[in-house]
Amino acid sequence: MSARKFAFVGFRHPHIFDMYQRCRDRDDVEIVACCEEDADTREDLAARDDLEITHTNCDAMLDEVECDVVAVGDSYGLRAGRILGALERGRHVISDKPICISLSELDRIEAAAREKSRVVGCMLDLRDLPVFLGLRDLIRGGEIGEVQAISFDGQHPLNYGQRPMWYFEPGMHGGVINDIAIHALDFIPWATGLEIEDLTAARGWNATAPQHPDFQQCGQGMLSLENGAGVIFDVSYLTPDSIGYTMPIYWRFTIWGADGVLEAGFNTPEITIFKNGEDSPRAIDPPAGKPGAYLDSFLSEISGGTDLHLSSADVLKVARISLQLQQLADGGR
Repeated sequence: MSARKFAFVGFRHPHIFDMYQRCRDRDDVEIVACCEEDADTREDLAARDDLEITHTNCDAMLDEVECDVVAVGDSYGLRAGRILGALERGRHVISDKPICISLSELDRIEAAAREKSRVVGCMLDLRDLPVFLGLRDLIRGGEIGEVQAISFDGQHPLNYGQRPMWYFEPGMHGGVINDIAIHALDFIPWATGLEIEDLTAARGWNATAPQHPDFQQCGQGMLSLENGAGVIFDVSYLTPDSIGYTMPIYWRFTIWGADGVLEAGFNTPEITIFKNGEDSPRAIDPPAGKPGAYLDSFLSEISGGTDLHLSSADVLKVARISLQLQQLADGGR
């Protein structure tokens, strides 16, 4: 089969370079165009020897370039427009998260994907990492019995001055829960086999960025799973910048089950189990990771594959849950 032709639009968030590099390394993908409309970003990208900006207007690129897939890494507030433009022209789409910042945008994306029978992928790569694959194996294997409660922390450094300034422009970021919590909201049903059933409460607020009063720097929430298990979380931009992404609370999960407790995170090399009947915690090595599985799965679904690590239906479902929680936070509930 010939290589899938990818056109990239938007390089204003660094996450997109993970997908870009993976595409460059694959024999079954050909990058045929790259668009960046923002002049300052184009100037920054000019120093790279692995990237050529071929277009400065997204619509022009979509009209002029023959491609199978449009990959989106633009500012959050621009992503829905990029995705819709691609879907309406019959292209599959894969995006960094979040794919959009409002429920009305998501409604239009879902309708266009359904009408054109196109796949919508997303860089939800928490599923791909060793420790989280290990947590899933242990939970699904019954190691702690039925899941009864979950707590997760996804705090990030704000890195003000280094983070793209579009984050702080009104209508461009869309809220910290939709930005960050979406990873865990995707991971939890996949790991536990339990769907998210009730969105109980969420709150977002600005703690230490008074120069941008509309920017939602902090976010917390509560929800429950279909068996009644409770989930509580914090995904605030409150980690000290000098510490960065090395704190234990960077993507740390604690999962309580009927027969024990599991605890692990992005920065823990092992999973710790506190098992009922054992008198001390036990460390468990995680399995091998699946780097880039989000992209593998996307390409498989385009080709008609059904046994998927991450599906278009998964992407659209978690986008809706994330936006609904964000809506609760925005409404002060």
